[in-house]
Amino acid sequence: MKIELIVIGKTNFSFIEEGIMEYKSRINHFINFEIIVLPDVKQKLPIAKLKEKESEVLLNYIQSKDMELYLLDDKGKEYTSIDFSLIIQDKVNIVRKDLTFIVGGAYGFSQVVYKTIPNKISFSRFTFSHQLIRLIFVEQLYRAFTIIKNLPYHHE
Repeated sequence: MKIELIVIGKTNFSFIEEGIMEYKSRINHFINFEIIVLPDVKQKLPIAKLKEKESEVLLNYIQSKDMELYLLDDKGKEYTSIDFSLIIQDKVNIVRKDLTFIVGGAYGFSQVVYKTIPNKISFSRFTFSHQLIRLIFVEQLYRAFTIIKNLPYHHE
């Protein structure tokens, strides 16, 4: 089993990329974790068309895979860090499918993606940039594993 984070487009800020790589290294001590960077659409298009094109790339990537999918989306359900760790523990111990989390592009997801992938998780009622949420996610995933393993990182 592995956990994947699928993102649309590269991370443009070195400080975000450095943080992501730090937590990715830590997570890999617990489980096989990969970050998949799908190409963003480099065309000047109306937002709806842009989201549609990004959706095609995403759906083509996931169509042949056997995985449990979650969108990281501000319209998703909010969890505490402990609740999120329970989800991760449940999926790792019981489901045994690869677990995949997806960050959309700058404008989010198309309606087709929402219909295809109903599971949504929100890390806050705030809106974060599609690049910053990557770092927030990997930190929370690392935190989840430290909670599961009862390691001294999370403080309640």
